[in-house]
Amino acid sequence: MNRNTVLAAFGAGILFGLGLTISGMANPAKVLAFLDIAGDWDPTLAFVMGGAILAAFPAFRWAKRHKHPLLGEKWFIPERTDIDKRLLAGGALFGIGWGLAGFCPGPGLAALGLAPEAALTFVIAMIVGALAYRYTLGN
Repeated sequence: MNRNTVLAAFGAGILFGLGLTISGMANPAKVLAFLDIAGDWDPTLAFVMGGAILAAFPAFRWAKRHKHPLLGEKWFIPERTDIDKRLLAGGALFGIGWGLAGFCPGPGLAALGLAPEAALTFVIAMIVGALAYRYTLGN
């Protein structure tokens, strides 16, 4: 990986983390309020997600017209498109974890700078879960 690719990845990560933090996605109380549709529901994160879709749309259109990314030799596109038990189980585990903790991976990492004690517990559990998957069910 060359220096420009590393710098671009670092910049994209910083921008992503700032966006998660500014939008409130790294605040578990705000996320849990968004998920509480039967209680005191806070719909503001729906606008964050809608804005993310609007921002990503032109990038996906650009990507479809080009044979390779700006800083890479090829696109990494998943080969599988089927919906199987493992995908459904993973989605369910993701949703349960998000609902219980108020974090998902990106916002959990971004929150390390805001609420390290809560985020650190989540990030450690996320790493342990990823390693458990890798050494039991992973390919």
